[in-house]
Amino acid sequence: MKNLLSLSAVMASLTALPAMAQDNLRIDGLEVIGAPIDGKMGFQPAATRLAQDIHDLDYLILVIITIITLFVTGLMGWVIVRYNKKRNPQPASFTHHTPVEIAWTVGPIVILVLIGAYSLPILFRQQEIPQADITIKAIGHQWYWEYEYVDEGFGFESYMIGAPATLTAEDEDAGAVANMLNEPMIKKLEEAGYSRNEWLLATDTSVVVPVGKTIVVQVTGADVIHAWTIPAFGVKQDAVPGRLAELWFSADKEGVYFGQCSELCGQAHAYMPITVKVVSEEAYAEWLGKAKAEYAGIPQSLPLQLAAN
Repeated sequence: MKNLLSLSAVMASLTALPAMAQDNLRIDGLEVIGAPIDGKMGFQPAATRLAQDIHDLDYLILVIITIITLFVTGLMGWVIVRYNKKRNPQPASFTHHTPVEIAWTVGPIVILVLIGAYSLPILFRQQEIPQADITIKAIGHQWYWEYEYVDEGFGFESYMIGAPATLTAEDEDAGAVANMLNEPMIKKLEEAGYSRNEWLLATDTSVVVPVGKTIVVQVTGADVIHAWTIPAFGVKQDAVPGRLAELWFSADKEGVYFGQCSELCGQAHAYMPITVKVVSEEAYAEWLGKAKAEYAGIPQSLPLQLAAN
């Protein structure tokens, strides 16, 4: 078991190499950590224990199935060479071999018990929702997300930059076309602090959460089934109309993370991204004061006003 985990760790480090290309990208001073990279393979860097658990389980199973594949392939090759018609003109006549039958029954059972013993605690950790430091309600619409900070009394809508709802008359006069990347759209991305690399990922408003805090997200849908997903957090939850599901995460590194609706939800399904910014507690407190003032009309307290100045 120890050797398997060591080998899986080596494979994890190798498959994580492509993600290092994101390290030099920054948005509002935050490192872009959770973003897909065109043409690359492997997981996005794990930013939560949940995601790291998933990665470790994946690598462990990869090692197990690789060993099984090599063993079965080698065994078949040996049988083909050793027991072909040329070498054995008189085929054997036996029909049973008790030790072999016991081995191919007990072996898979042991392997499945090993996988189950490793995976079930991971599953339980995902499904057992802890006490929340911050609760956010995510509502999927065709084709944007609506967020409510349940304990703070405000909410906002989040559209992909370039979606029809984000284009002003000035944008259209400048040549911007909804859901199309051209020079005016690149300029619009840059004005929001992004680059063309974040096209189809960046939103006009982001979910902002503090690092190291337990975030519980209540997920539902307003029209059809959507899915709220952040790969770097290891979370994915269907947003079903009429039902309220929950997921949780606790990000251990400040940065910008991207996700997308992961349930086919109609014509503009591909234009429904998710942006989460994980910031320090001080930055979160400052953002929270401004967000309350902007979205709920709640005046900022004096310390937050001074911090903003």
